[in-house]
Amino acid sequence: MVERANHVLAIDVGSTTSKALLFGYSDDGMQLLGRAVAATTVEKPTQNVMIGIDRALRRLQEQCQRPLLEEGQIITKGESDRGVDLVVATSSAGGGLQMLVTGLVRSLTAESAERAALGAGAVVTDVIAMDDARLVVERIRRVRELRPDMILLTGGTDEGAIGHVGGMAEYIAAANPTPKAGAGYRMPVIYAGNVQAREFVTTILSELMDVYVVDNIRPKLEEEVLDKVRDEIHRLFLNHVMAHAPGYQDLLTVAGGHIQPTPTAVGKMMERLATLHDTDVLGLDIGGATTDVFSVTGGQYHRSVSANLGMSYSLGNVLVQASPERILSWLPFEFSESELRNLNFNKMIRPESLPETIEELMVEHALAREAMRLSFEHHMKLAVTLKGIRIERTMDEVFDQKPTGQPLVSLDRVGSIVGSGGVLAHAPRPAQAAMLLIDALEPKGITRLFLDAEFMLPQLGALAEVNEQEAEKLLVDECLLPLGTVIAPVGKAHAGRVIADINVEGRGEFSLTAGSLKVVPLKADEEVDIVVKPRAGYDIGLGRNRPLESRVRGGEVGLILDGRGRPLMLPAQEHERIRSLKEWMEALKAYPEREATADRGVM
Repeated sequence: MVERANHVLAIDVGSTTSKALLFGYSDDGMQLLGRAVAATTVEKPTQNVMIGIDRALRRLQEQCQRPLLEEGQIITKGESDRGVDLVVATSSAGGGLQMLVTGLVRSLTAESAERAALGAGAVVTDVIAMDDARLVVERIRRVRELRPDMILLTGGTDEGAIGHVGGMAEYIAAANPTPKAGAGYRMPVIYAGNVQAREFVTTILSELMDVYVVDNIRPKLEEEVLDKVRDEIHRLFLNHVMAHAPGYQDLLTVAGGHIQPTPTAVGKMMERLATLHDTDVLGLDIGGATTDVFSVTGGQYHRSVSANLGMSYSLGNVLVQASPERILSWLPFEFSESELRNLNFNKMIRPESLPETIEELMVEHALAREAMRLSFEHHMKLAVTLKGIRIERTMDEVFDQKPTGQPLVSLDRVGSIVGSGGVLAHAPRPAQAAMLLIDALEPKGITRLFLDAEFMLPQLGALAEVNEQEAEKLLVDECLLPLGTVIAPVGKAHAGRVIADINVEGRGEFSLTAGSLKVVPLKADEEVDIVVKPRAGYDIGLGRNRPLESRVRGGEVGLILDGRGRPLMLPAQEHERIRSLKEWMEALKAYPEREATADRGVM
């Protein structure tokens, strides 16, 4: 913590835009005073992030009528009418922190290394393991081609042999990759493997690279230690990677070291939200090139990044991985595959373009559903219990044994979902963002939905490092827009059959039928008691047909009653599918009640 700063400038340098937010104190505590955006200038011809930041700050000071710059420099000695007292920053520009990770066994040490790197805010460019299918020459060629910011080398338990760990170090030495920052910069390598091999690995690599040794990431097969590795990744990110990036040295100086990778800052706010709400939390940030998924379940934090799933640069990968058929199935009108591909290619050519019609908006939303669904599936594969081991248990746990490699995230326990990213935050109606999150993630039971409508999560994560209490207050008061609460009984029944009776205090009783979607008006500041009585074998969280009493809050959309079952299956017949989609969209008032085109009849 630092002494109270009356005015705080929070900067986020993204891949495409740089955002500057100004916070200041009032009688009610710290508040958002203004925000401004400018294009990021990390690429040629400018190659200096401070140019884009300067442009954003000039717009911000004009908006807030408070001088923030003097002779091109940020005024860091705050006064009553000018400057700021503190600068914090996050960055994911230039592709973010890119790391290569290695391990001996893909499903053991290599997977732990990947989790550590992802949790530290990195984009993992590849995972090299001794047991992958590639030939030695292919592994060496791949390492040489990647040009990461740093390498994480792991492998072996503390009592294991050192030969294979040394062999992996020799592969890296033979490849001798040039860092992304350039040939004049020595590649940093973090070694977090068998302690017996430290000297061996250091001897092999130290002439070519800078080697940093931390505790073994897997000292035993049944033990995973990630904190030391994550701390070292963060330290090297500041002192080595950022210091060599164009213009970042000036940002480091003005921020006084209060800078971190953007995903790390977002993840910290997810952890704080889980503590505030006393529940498991799931967060999803869908960008132009990548989609990040965050989860906090049972106090454990996990992050994954789908580096090839996004809404502009990576849109072609969404089409390929999801299949045109799945994407078209979300459209409430007839649309050909060739039309879909044309829109898709146009977006990839002009990534900053926006939909011009409701029809194009619905196509974009269909693609977004699939990008989020695929990213969540990827996250579920990484956020798992340790694989292939015999877990040591206490006597109390012996009768509650579960197989290893099982997903840690359970939608039954997730009480809050947070959506972020342009396609959600810029949705013309909050109901559209709510529908995309529900359709893509399929929450179960009772779940609150939130939207990071102001793109504040990274800046608040950076602010939390110096003032946690104010960051949490801003998270609730300024950042997260409550969309509402979704009630989704789990089960399957024929369409039209009553699956639950739901009594909402002050609103009456509602019968929820299979395949239907209803909305009960309930504002964000309203809190009511509800009683859900499942029928037909449905489960709301306590078991089949067992009633549940709870207290819920509303939001911009309200209380959403989702009777479509889990997993959500669209009707197979085209006319039934289109009719159902129209009914669901109409129930949420997600789109204007007018035709997108005269001949298609979208609503």
